[in-house]
Amino acid sequence: QVQLVESGGGLVQAGGSLRVSCAASGGTFSSYAMGWFRQAPGKERECVAAISRSGVIGYIADSVKGRFTISRDNAKNTVYLQMNSLKPEDTAVYYCAARAGEGYYYTNPYEYNYWGQGTQVTVSS
Repeated sequence: QVQLVESGGGLVQAGGSLRVSCAASGGTFSSYAMGWFRQAPGKERECVAAISRSGVIGYIADSVKGRFTISRDNAKNTVYLQMNSLKPEDTAVYYCAARAGEGYYYTNPYEYNYWGQGTQVTVSS
């Protein structure tokens, strides 16, 4: 069973950048496809980006395409979400998630087995 801990969230002005990280422990990290999700107040949790076990990017949401990217370092058991050109509408709690299995990547939150506690990202205008 894998445990996930996010870090790197915070308050940033519109147009700025943040990188959030998710450190995994307790499992074989390279056997998990990973995803980043976000949830704003009153909204459903949505997939922002997803990456395969080997590090191939499988999905970037249209709302963040060209601004966000996902990467992973299997040697460090960590997945990253680099967020550039941030907008106030990017304000949300950001969660990382892990899914064991043979699939390439996953975007439905119900497909993921493990979740971190989330990290708040707030973008001021």
